Amino acid sequence: MTDHLLGIDIGTTATKAILCHRDGFIVAEAELPATLYSPQPGWAEEDPEQWWTNVAGVIRRCLDQTGLPSTSIAGVGISGMVPTLILLDQEGQVVRPSIQQNDARSFQEIEIFKARLDPADILQRTGSAITQQSIGPKLLWLRRHEPQAMARAVRVMGSYDFIVYRLTGECSIERNWALESGLFDLHQEDWDDDLLAMATISREWLGRVHWPAEVVGTVTRQAARVTGLKEGTPVVAGSADHIASAFSAGLKDHGDLLIKLGGAGDILYCLDHLEVDPRLFLDYHVIPGKFLINGCMAASGSIIKWFRQEFAPDVSYADLDAEAALIPAGAEGLILLPYFLGEKTPIFDPLARGLFFGLTLTHRRAHLYRAILEGISYGFYHHLQVLAERGLTVKRTRVTNGGARSTLWRQITADVLGLPLEQIARHPGSSLGAAFVAGMGVGVFQDWGEIERFITIEQVTKPDLKHHERYQRLFALYREIYESLKEKFPKLLEITGGGEQ
Repeated sequence: MTDHLLGIDIGTTATKAILCHRDGFIVAEAELPATLYSPQPGWAEEDPEQWWTNVAGVIRRCLDQTGLPSTSIAGVGISGMVPTLILLDQEGQVVRPSIQQNDARSFQEIEIFKARLDPADILQRTGSAITQQSIGPKLLWLRRHEPQAMARAVRVMGSYDFIVYRLTGECSIERNWALESGLFDLHQEDWDDDLLAMATISREWLGRVHWPAEVVGTVTRQAARVTGLKEGTPVVAGSADHIASAFSAGLKDHGDLLIKLGGAGDILYCLDHLEVDPRLFLDYHVIPGKFLINGCMAASGSIIKWFRQEFAPDVSYADLDAEAALIPAGAEGLILLPYFLGEKTPIFDPLARGLFFGLTLTHRRAHLYRAILEGISYGFYHHLQVLAERGLTVKRTRVTNGGARSTLWRQITADVLGLPLEQIARHPGSSLGAAFVAGMGVGVFQDWGEIERFITIEQVTKPDLKHHERYQRLFALYREIYESLKEKFPKLLEITGGGEQ
């Protein structure tokens, strides 16, 4: 009986898969590591072929764990980073490494777009400001710096679109990749030819735009041999990772907020109406008629990983947490700006850089580590200030992703935000959302509310209001530090070259 669903997530640091039963429980999980490359400052690339190899590996591991036949899988859903940029040639082969959503190389091309277009008009037309996340400037960068790659390319797509293509042979674009690309007219619900021309491509480079739960195609014979799936298994268009994750965490009512403590820091707010702000991104919810206004910090958990690899490679994260927990709130005068890959929301400054402010000889490793956790939380709090300015109030806050397992990081986040955080037990994240979307697409589920059968709140982390008061004062200083330095970052690049081409 086809009563199982497969969800796959193409993440920055890992490729994950789950098999879930329609009755609300997960029967298998698997993941394999992915590698993020930064060959020059501000660059972020990955190898799509590694993702495809990982996909085959995690599917087979899930099937092996359960002993279930592939015929038990009713449908497949994919989620992934958005809007990652992948080029394919005429034979469907990857032309070059992906350019990730947090890549900041195209800052000059961003200025070209802004000079030739009306940024306010583009925001209203596309729902997206012209930023380092925009696909158009990145394509223009490739045309200017890697013309040989663009000469080979005939297709452009995102991370999960690529896996859908490898599974089905169908070139498709999921609606949220289209929206976040900055090339899609929100009101006409079609590609904007003027923006495509600015990006130096035509609409023939892009597949048909699909809603998340639409069945795009079925698993091909070749993909079945590679993955172990049954040939003919339906595959839906899938979803952006943060959208799938938000839905699988139960964000479905106006005022619901999600904090994702992952490699990049996501914050999502559920809306029952269209709301556009130049400082935030806009996405379609997987539930038709709803939207998610959201922010994405270019680096959050990746800073923690960098710190451990470079300065404490033999120390566990748990031990680093234990050390930092002994340091008072505020890290005894140390503040981090978390702009290690530039920054996306809400400042949209690809030239911003990371900074420890207030260092003295009394500060130790634990101070730096705690300042990192606090600095990331200040970044989240900055987004709450933007929402408050628009009159958007938070009714319920949930926290997910790997960082939510850290008691210290979770508590610091609650203290900085001044909000209780509901932690979801054993939440697999985007892969669960992708599996549920597949279930809606193939008719296993009939109502979006059925996601609740998969959600259990493990615990609630309440904020320490005294710490929150101190953090509010430090947050004001955090903002002043960036504002006082933002004109210096371009000068640093001018003097040093920053490794840019």
